[in-house]
Amino acid sequence: MPQRRLGQFTVSAIGYGAMPISMSNGTVPPRDQGIQTVHSALDAGITLIDTADIYAPSWDSMGHNELYVAEALGSWTGDRSRIVVATKAGITRAEGETWGRDGSRDYLRGRVEASLKNLGVDKLDLLYLHRPDRAMLYVEVIENLAALKQEGLIAEIGVSNANVEEIRIAIDVLGESGLAAVQNEFSPKFNHTSIDELRLCAKVGAAFLPWSPLGGTGGDAKKLGEQYPAIAEVAKAHDVSPQQVTLAWELALGEHVIPIPGASRPQSILDSAQAMTLQLTAEEIEALSASLL
Repeated sequence: MPQRRLGQFTVSAIGYGAMPISMSNGTVPPRDQGIQTVHSALDAGITLIDTADIYAPSWDSMGHNELYVAEALGSWTGDRSRIVVATKAGITRAEGETWGRDGSRDYLRGRVEASLKNLGVDKLDLLYLHRPDRAMLYVEVIENLAALKQEGLIAEIGVSNANVEEIRIAIDVLGESGLAAVQNEFSPKFNHTSIDELRLCAKVGAAFLPWSPLGGTGGDAKKLGEQYPAIAEVAKAHDVSPQQVTLAWELALGEHVIPIPGASRPQSILDSAQAMTLQLTAEEIEALSASLL
């Protein structure tokens, strides 16, 4: 399978977003189905799993998705050493489903320690700041992450939902090779505020990971062929799904792009994984970009 660089790691060109097996439009799929979905992603050659501490059915089950991922990895018969697991911290979730942000060192340390326990590891492969804490200077939050990396708790640092200025601040703090990845929303539906970040990542050597690369869990992924004729035309020409075409187009935007489609069913992630080997022509890529960007 095609591979791409993610900091010190080499991972599959497409990752798996595990959130839907813990929370998806207010529902949680059957546990066996969730485990099988993770196994299907791994069996299809995907070597990057994306999770987060807040991916859970309720506020009092924080860490649910991390535990789920750890269970799936533990019962998988393949080579676990090849798999990279990324998680996130910085969003709070409290009683009554009260959501907030906390980028303080004490809070982040607590979440890192919880994630280490949930995932059953001594060091996190990749930790993202999930969202900026607007009550703090961004530079201070990044310095807090850097301190946790210095202690050996984190192998690589990423930022999520970050703008160009915040990415530049992170690089100033961490150094040229210190920022491994940026994870922002990017899809045919949503790219007008994230294309600049995608292009900046190419210049600074950071991976760019589109979240909701097919449009999210609200049903837009199923309507790609209906909503975007350019995608439908290419899908028909290759006899593949519109979802595969969308992911292949995103991959073609740069060797640093690693989409992380979510899935709650094995069939969905198996279809997405096939985008890694779908070869679009230069003309098709140009036409899609002209229509979608």
